[in-house]
Order: sequence, then structure tokens, then C-alpha cells
Amino acid sequence: MDNIYIEYDFTVTPKEPATEILIAELGSVGFESFVENDNGVVAYIQKIEWNETILENLFVLSSSEFHIEHSHKEIAQTNWNAEWEKNFNPIQVDDKVSVRAPFHANPNLAYDIVIEPKMSFGTGHHETTHMMLQHLLDLEVKDKKVLDMGCGTGILAIFAEMKGAKPIDAIDIDAWCYENSVENAERNNCKNISVYEGDATLLKDKKYDVIIANINRNILLQDMETYTNCLLDNGELLLSGFYKEDIPLIDKEVSKYNLSLQKTIYRNNWVALRYKK
Repeated sequence: MDNIYIEYDFTVTPKEPATEILIAELGSVGFESFVENDNGVVAYIQKIEWNETILENLFVLSSSEFHIEHSHKEIAQTNWNAEWEKNFNPIQVDDKVSVRAPFHANPNLAYDIVIEPKMSFGTGHHETTHMMLQHLLDLEVKDKKVLDMGCGTGILAIFAEMKGAKPIDAIDIDAWCYENSVENAERNNCKNISVYEGDATLLKDKKYDVIIANINRNILLQDMETYTNCLLDNGELLLSGFYKEDIPLIDKEVSKYNLSLQKTIYRNNWVALRYKK
């Protein structure tokens, strides 16, 4: 039997930083997946984990600094693809990478990624995924060992394999993301990606040439020592999932481990940083 989810649609004014705070608070009470949009965020929680009062103690909803409206409804797992197909448009990154669903035409760029997200991050539409694809376009990753941490749909791991990386580990704590990454890797005929469900504790004794971490700021700060310990000498660390205002915090933490900033990409208020060890 398919899991039943409760979908909450939040309209947030002003959008930043309220949306980031809202996502963090929703995660703390059991919400599993989030999709940001122009108006705010859509959030999902399993019905068995949900109750009518689940939002009562969320600080951000009672804050005078923000205006947040919301509605909710039930949604079955089997309905998800139909829901996003209504709104999912193909994208292109720097006229070299296409990201599309199976039902879109192939634009015949240098790289063609076909994904079918199931309540997971990383369709390429979000600024952070788009910027990470740009960073990977710049990098020589052939025969390099790569980690995609917080892999979402698996899009960045898939792109790394298309550029010749191997082997590749893709890790996400979200069960939906794990399942979706496995399916999308198969859909793109990937042979060198291993997908795992879990967190940074899975990285013990692992070593990589390139580490991609597109996660929220607090998780990045929490796990930075683990990432840098896993990075081989001359390795590259790609970080995103945070705002321009967070750069000093991130840079201060990374600099503790003798990594140097190589490149910064901005997209709207989001940023993606590339460091070298």
C-alpha cells in the first residue's frame, strides 16, 4: 500500500530568511521533504506522523517579522508524478547540460540528464542545484572518486558519472531521496554510482577526490570536519545550500582545515563555493 502524505503549501512574505527558518522548524517536527517555489515552500509529512496541532509550536509562524499563510491536503505517493508533471519544465545550464523529464524532448546538448523526482530535492530548477552543475562543468573529474552528499534526486552524482567520474557515492538521509536516486541512476544508465541512505556517519574511513555537499548551512557547519577529513590532498569541495550572507560563517569553518576558496557562483541570493585542499 502506498504511503499517504500530508502536503502543506506555505506562502511566505518576505520569502527570505523566513523560508529557511520555516524549513528547519518543519524538519524538527517530522516533515520529510520540501520544494521551494516563488511564493514560499511546499512541505510533506507522512500522515502517520501528522496531527492537527503539529504547527502550533513553530516560532516562525507566530513571528511579527513574517507573514505566512498555509493550506494542506492529503496526497498519495502514486499521485506525486502527476502533480509535478503539471509544473516541471526542462532546463538548460550554460547551453551544455539539459535536465528534463522522460516525456520531454532531448535538446541534444553535450550532457542530457533525465530525472523523475519523487518528493525529493534537485530538479535543477533550484538555484543551488543549477550552480553545482556549473561548478562540475568546470572541473576535470574523469576517473576521480566523488561523493554527492545530500544527493536528493541524484542529479549531481549522475552528472559526475557522465563526465567520467568513478566510483561515486551518493548519500541522503531521506528515504524518498534514496529511492529516487537509485531509480534516476538506473534511468541514466549509470554503472558507477552507489546510493546509501544515511548521514555523515557513513563516511568513516572514506576518501574522495571531489566532495559535493548541497545541504543547508547548519548541517554543513556540523559535518565540515568529516567532509574535510574525507577529502584527499588536492581534492575539491563544492558547497551550496545557503545564502550570500552565510559565506563568512562557511568560510571561517572551512578555513580551519586549510582549504582555499577557488571560485564563487551567485544565483539570486544563493551561493555555491568551490574549495581546494
